[in-house]
Amino acid sequence: MDFEYTVTTGKDFASAVTSVEEEIAKAGMRVLHIHDVQATLAEKGINRDPYKIVEFCNAKYASEFLRADPKIGLCMPCKINVYIHEEKVFLSGMRPIVLPQFFPHANLGDKPQEVDAIVRSIIDTAK
Repeated sequence: MDFEYTVTTGKDFASAVTSVEEEIAKAGMRVLHIHDVQATLAEKGINRDPYKIVEFCNAKYASEFLRADPKIGLCMPCKINVYIHEEKVFLSGMRPIVLPQFFPHANLGDKPQEVDAIVRSIIDTAK
């Protein structure tokens, strides 16, 4: 089982970020914050290719995961990274299906599979 789901896109970086944001909204999720890693590192004099981390959440799922085990908050909110590497644009997200490996005593039911399908759908549709 892969920890992450990553695809390349033919879109330019800015269009890929916008597309991810739009697909998150269509999936019934809410963008909480977008970290501009490139800009943050540039403030410290470090140059790198564009890299943004899009954090998003759905209150119902978040509540259910936290009820099962408050420590699951360490893996929240969901994130999709949009970045350029070797001149290609990538979309990459952590797969919630790995949560039972980290929290084996939490009763998560089918929720990790449900959210995993949503994350993969957002990435696939955004690409």
